[in-house]
Amino acid sequence: MFAVMTSRAAQKPTEAGKLTTMLSAAFLIALLGTVVTFLLWNCRSWDPTKSLGLLLWHWFALRVIAWHGARQRRRLEVDSQDIHCVQEAILLQRLQMNQDTEFGILHQFCDIKDSEAFQRRLPLTRYEYYREYILKVSQGQENILLPGRPATLQMTSGTSGSPAMLLGTVASAKDFFLQGTSVFWDAIFTSCPRLYGTQKILNFCYSPARDQTEAALPIGPAPIFPTAAYTRHLYSTPDVAYEITSIQEALYVHLLFALRDRALGALEASSAWVICEAFTLLQNQWKTIAEDICIGHINTELALPDSMRRKLEALLKPDAQRAWELRVEFEKGFQGIAKRVWPQLHVVIAADSGASDLYGGILKEMYCHGTPVYSPLYGTPEGLIGVNLWPEKSERHYVLCPRSMFCEFIPLGLCEEAQSRTLAMHEVKENELYELVVTNHAGLYRYRNGDVVRVAGFHNQCPVVEFMFRQSQTLNIRGEGITEDTFYHSLRRAITLWPGAGLVDYCSMDSRILGPFSGGSDPHYDVFVELKGVRNLSEDQRYKLDQCLQEDIPAYKALRIKGSIGHTRVHLVRAGAFTLLRHFIVSGSGITYDQLQMPRVLRRKELADFMQRQIIS
Repeated sequence: MFAVMTSRAAQKPTEAGKLTTMLSAAFLIALLGTVVTFLLWNCRSWDPTKSLGLLLWHWFALRVIAWHGARQRRRLEVDSQDIHCVQEAILLQRLQMNQDTEFGILHQFCDIKDSEAFQRRLPLTRYEYYREYILKVSQGQENILLPGRPATLQMTSGTSGSPAMLLGTVASAKDFFLQGTSVFWDAIFTSCPRLYGTQKILNFCYSPARDQTEAALPIGPAPIFPTAAYTRHLYSTPDVAYEITSIQEALYVHLLFALRDRALGALEASSAWVICEAFTLLQNQWKTIAEDICIGHINTELALPDSMRRKLEALLKPDAQRAWELRVEFEKGFQGIAKRVWPQLHVVIAADSGASDLYGGILKEMYCHGTPVYSPLYGTPEGLIGVNLWPEKSERHYVLCPRSMFCEFIPLGLCEEAQSRTLAMHEVKENELYELVVTNHAGLYRYRNGDVVRVAGFHNQCPVVEFMFRQSQTLNIRGEGITEDTFYHSLRRAITLWPGAGLVDYCSMDSRILGPFSGGSDPHYDVFVELKGVRNLSEDQRYKLDQCLQEDIPAYKALRIKGSIGHTRVHLVRAGAFTLLRHFIVSGSGITYDQLQMPRVLRRKELADFMQRQIIS
């Protein structure tokens, strides 16, 4: 009897376990059914060649990104409550990591216990301070600025002077992805939940040919944080296309695959000028692209390796209906073309502050009219500085990322001093202008990067900044100090006095860079402009820019009256001149096309000579 009772008792939990298992299975099946129904409902215009597995992976990956973004956003909110402690901790952590390097031993990092001791021990620095150390690193020496060897050596374009080489680390890339990219996607999902489905994103990026030093250190872009590799399928471009090393071919292939997808949800690039250039290419080659979509092949004039061409064409299916739709829209013109070819486009994600403001304006007024443009990050070659938490706002304001770099601020009035006093994050004041000083993850300490920002407000205790100008882009023949933003304001005013003219692009230079070929006895400014709507300007019209500069800048007017500076000369350049300039700068520089910081003031004679050759009147 006892044995029978024991046996029956033992059966009960077994039956209960079976019931639990059955309920769990039913729940999982119901959940999977709900997800599949959601996917099918939300992607009725999805490319039918995509499998359900890819839809599920897309849906899952977005939720992982959203989870990361929400987590990092919460961390930012907590950090912004106590900026001083977070910054101190980050600084001491970096010093401890690097205390056994040659640089750390020389500056006795092991004895530094707080930021005040750090500031007493190390001077404010510029690139020349590190040149010999970075040379040692490039020759293969280890433990110089960082433990071991860096992941890459990153070349700057040298548009503000001589090209420079910085160190790239996996830690910096990780900071950029987690503290920057993840957070801005959280902001996008919050402001635009419709992107939280299965729509593809057109990401304009490419992989340039890499070089390396004699010590086999790679020269090129920063390493990609591994998590980013798993997001490739979220994009409209196939993986194989990211191996294209030419920007023109890359843009063409990006557009070709994206235009096949009527349900595209977003456009993304590092800078607004990259997207502008893509739309310029589309405007010039739309007939060829439409033909490629119609018959399912890739233009034979594109310089692509045969193996890559075969892989890409295997993914293309003839789509005469879509090609016809596109031709109809292209023939109407390119005003607001993005929203017409992609009716479900929600946002354009690209930096458009500072020197990229002009390109952001072109996108808003021309190609992407009717679609919001969101400038998500404030980043520099030295690392991530801030993130824009407000996609819906037109102002380009960035919350400083307190865990990315240790930041100091030089009041604008003290910037001429080599070793001026600095302020910490918690000491800056609203509406004041400051030069940024950063200590980053990659061996730069108290480094003056030359950016000037305005503190637009605070997010809790954390400063919210607006980028104003780069000091290297200031025109300064006789001490007049015409900043990048001030000059752009005057130029835009002058263009309103040129009937029918629209600004496509511009740059300027101090005539003395040309030496005896400067074209006048008095030093002056030469301005190169690419315009639309006019073919020429009269001398009176050209002189309007000089008048606007005098009206806006009293110091310049005083020098003009004295005859210390000659009048500003305006030169019209051929269509596409600035595209050619960007190619010229990038060629052989070791940087990617989308990493280029577009120069507004030319400092190198070879760049000035190049623009001289583009003049048409």
